Amino acid sequence: MAFSPEKRKGTISGIVFVALVAASATYIAGLAPVARLGISPLVVGIVIGIFYANTLHNHFPAAWETGIVFSAKKILRFAIVFYGFRITFQQIAEVGVEGFMVSLIMLSTTFLLGTWLGYRIFGLDRDTAILTASGASVCGAAAVLATEPVLKAEEHKAAIAVSMVVLFGTIAMFLYPALLKAGVFDMTPQEFGIYVGGTIHEVAQVVAVGSIDGPDTEMAKAAVIVKMTRVIMIAPMLILLGIYLSYTAKKSGGEAGGVKLVIPWFAVYFIGMAGVNSLIQGYVESGASESMAQTIQNTITNINAVDTFLLTMAMTALGMGTRFAKFKGLGLAPLYAASAMFAWLVIGGYFITKGVVALF
Repeated sequence: MAFSPEKRKGTISGIVFVALVAASATYIAGLAPVARLGISPLVVGIVIGIFYANTLHNHFPAAWETGIVFSAKKILRFAIVFYGFRITFQQIAEVGVEGFMVSLIMLSTTFLLGTWLGYRIFGLDRDTAILTASGASVCGAAAVLATEPVLKAEEHKAAIAVSMVVLFGTIAMFLYPALLKAGVFDMTPQEFGIYVGGTIHEVAQVVAVGSIDGPDTEMAKAAVIVKMTRVIMIAPMLILLGIYLSYTAKKSGGEAGGVKLVIPWFAVYFIGMAGVNSLIQGYVESGASESMAQTIQNTITNINAVDTFLLTMAMTALGMGTRFAKFKGLGLAPLYAASAMFAWLVIGGYFITKGVVALF
């Protein structure tokens, strides 16, 4: 579709505006008090975006809206694909069957339980229930962002899901170490690391909790690797979700509905990028020269930094499309659903981790 010069200018201006706000969010997230809380730039970005949507929105050109939407939709998909450079299949193999099974069980049970509770018990609409369950079961805000285009959900529904992730992920950051120090968790460092990686929402939060005894401990490494195993599982989860949505749409519309199979190709490309990263890391470990290995690691670090910024842009744009007026009628239902999932993650996750480690 061709844009007029005026519309093209407005789109570019909107993208630049989102980028500037995302840069501000990145700076704020890097400040010591914010960084200590494990609050990522993505979360800061959506908060600033929501503030803009409900206060300053009418004071900025309406023509910028196309650029904001572009950032929330197109840039988002691109950023999710390159999120694969944070993961290698070698890392997943390091934690063995125990880490993989805890990740698989916790992701699937939390997603199914959260969707059912939100939709059937607490009366949330389907999209909000799925988005909230996705954030809790996989990797927090990034999972909500990845699931939103599959559902074609409205921005405010994703914002609700992200807010639940922020709330209960922050609670987990303080609760887990407190329970560990109090002796409530009867776990070895390896077990606790698997438990943390399999049940806490955001990657940054997992790093913070897993590293309470140091960043290079057995606990910290197990926590991060299990968490990244959960992250990579978002791709098959989204593909299955796309197939399910297509099936239900055809079922409700009849054979003549002509509904296409919804495959989130960005999720497939995400796995592809993880595979590329795995090959690169395999080459580094198999005998690349020191200078070449350093160059490769620096390149991947830079890719991840740019990717984080693009994700922050997408989250900021998501917030900019969120109006409080759209929240009317939801009441405390999202909070109830998120609370139930959090209870399952903390309590159910503990017993599942203990059981899986004992079994394998």
